Amino acid sequence: MRLQAPPRFVPVRETVEDSGLEPGAFLRWGRGRARGFWARGRGWLAHVGELDSLVVHPGSRPRNRFLEIQDRAARRAGHGSGNGWRGAGPEPALRFYGGFSFRDDHVPRDFWAAYPRARFVLPDLELEHDGEAVRLSAQELVAPGEDVATVRGQLRARLDYTLKGVARAARKGDHRALHPAARLRSGRRSWQRAVEEILAAIEDGRMEKAVLARILDVSTTGAIDPVGVLAYLRRENADAHVFFFEPEAGSPIVGATPEALALVRGDRFRATAVAGSVSRGATDEEQRALARQLLNSAKDRVEHAFTVRDMVARLEPLCRTVEAEAEPHVLTLARIQHLETRIRAVLRPGTSVLDLLAALHPTPAVCGLPRDAALDLLSRNEPFERGWYAGPVGWFDTRGDGVFVPALRTAVARSTTWRLFAGAGIVPGSDPDGEWDETGIKFEPVLRALDAAGARGIR
Repeated sequence: MRLQAPPRFVPVRETVEDSGLEPGAFLRWGRGRARGFWARGRGWLAHVGELDSLVVHPGSRPRNRFLEIQDRAARRAGHGSGNGWRGAGPEPALRFYGGFSFRDDHVPRDFWAAYPRARFVLPDLELEHDGEAVRLSAQELVAPGEDVATVRGQLRARLDYTLKGVARAARKGDHRALHPAARLRSGRRSWQRAVEEILAAIEDGRMEKAVLARILDVSTTGAIDPVGVLAYLRRENADAHVFFFEPEAGSPIVGATPEALALVRGDRFRATAVAGSVSRGATDEEQRALARQLLNSAKDRVEHAFTVRDMVARLEPLCRTVEAEAEPHVLTLARIQHLETRIRAVLRPGTSVLDLLAALHPTPAVCGLPRDAALDLLSRNEPFERGWYAGPVGWFDTRGDGVFVPALRTAVARSTTWRLFAGAGIVPGSDPDGEWDETGIKFEPVLRALDAAGARGIR
């Protein structure tokens, strides 16, 4: 007997343009529902609601969680397989937002209870600014035989309801509540021992690099609005990729990362390799002097070269051509400077952004080299769960396009406590005290954002 294929749900979308819509008001209006925000520069995407979700739970054992998410999304769109995404159908592409944990064997608990090995939402409302216009869209998945005209009328009514609700949220504004806060730092002695163990492994030839992370917990007497934290991160880190995701109410993750892991549009791929750091400096003259010091640092150039070399090698089987800049340049952010190299590629037919994540993650910039040796050493020397820290976060659509960044300069909240994460690449020449200070600088963007959102006493 021939089995019938599952019914294909077709996306139907209605859109209005309104230059007055602000993402902060939109996200506050959506409080209590799944919501998120993804931006770099003038362009940004915000979303509210959950029509559908894609989740890889601890109990499941997919052959590859990136490709498992890809196949599930393709089935939602009725394509049957992720390999058939490119050019599949005239309907609007479904866009899913979310991310992946750093480790394949991650178990969601404590701060990461809402964050399994992979979790993506298909929202019913999206607010998008493409650098020129602001558009609000409402969408629905329509079953075969359903009256599309009726659904379109319902979507237009939903847009009208949303516009009125966001306008009310905008008039109310951001009423920041001030809450005393306290820090609980991770141990400096354990950090020193871990750095020394990594350096010994490098000297013995067991590895070339490992990226060691530490945490900083900030507890407040009341809840801090994550949208307020996001607003500060956007304002102060315009050159970074700023993100916010809250799949369940009360469990947000926020961050401002300097690098792009995978940006795909059609057959074009872009990424940045970022490794090697120095502080920004108090004056323009000091900033330029520190930038020259970074460019001339043998230790930082070696660390950077590890990342570029590994990323290019992993991209080559999936691409027609891969090009990396011959020399790194200095990326200057609000509090820190990095060595950065741009990587571009032309993809082989049928290659999606999730195919690329499966090949690239974790890069040497967030893990180390060789991968397995670094992962084993980190599991023994980081006395906390990384969760989604340093994992790929962002969005993809059912045409294979998408934008993903590593979740760096990140904090996740549970009730009234925020856990901040920062890491440093340990290579020959690394000094435990210097790397500790570097991670302290990397905590600053989120610490300042928490302070601006009402956490008193953490600065």
